[in-house]
Amino acid sequence: MTTAVLVDDHPVFRRGLAVLLEELDVAVVAEAADGEAGVRAALDHRPDVVLMDIQMPGTDGVTATRRILDAWPDAHVLMLTMVADDEAVFAAIRAGALGYLLKGAGGAEIGRAVAAVAAGEAVYGPHVARRLRAFFSAGAALAAQPFPELSDGERQVLRLVAAGLGNQAVAQRLHLSEKTVRNRVSGIFAKLGVATRAEAIVKAREGGLA
Repeated sequence: MTTAVLVDDHPVFRRGLAVLLEELDVAVVAEAADGEAGVRAALDHRPDVVLMDIQMPGTDGVTATRRILDAWPDAHVLMLTMVADDEAVFAAIRAGALGYLLKGAGGAEIGRAVAAVAAGEAVYGPHVARRLRAFFSAGAALAAQPFPELSDGERQVLRLVAAGLGNQAVAQRLHLSEKTVRNRVSGIFAKLGVATRAEAIVKAREGGLA
């Protein structure tokens, strides 16, 4: 029997998903309501598949996925989320997720995705697959731009930070509020895995962004 760990901060959705999986002969061995607990559950139980939401309090699903794969490279993670934008999809893929499915998927589609990811196959829901096709058919390559896990706005901020500008100067240059700049800087730190402005600057320059 396939085993699974569910990581989602919505208890009603998590309970419904658990019932669905049990009907599909998938044993739910653990549930977690945030990314931090999800990492622990995945590493403690080593299931065939981890079903992971993206937007959760504390540690988000992409960060949790990266941490799971860092500690357990053979883990199979299926993102099951409401988030469908390109930034989230590519961030999840870069973190090591094998599958990406939207929560509006039907039971049969979820069952097929779980079976495929548990077997080590990559699988994407129809909506995500269409976005991937559109992205690549437009001639945009994932590796063509530095730090594809960052949004365009975050890359703009990082480029100016790497040039030595403080938050106030960045805000003035981009016609943003300082609060928005601070939020983007925090997002950059999280996505690049750095703790200080100096580390972010070094990574940006090494990546050719400066």
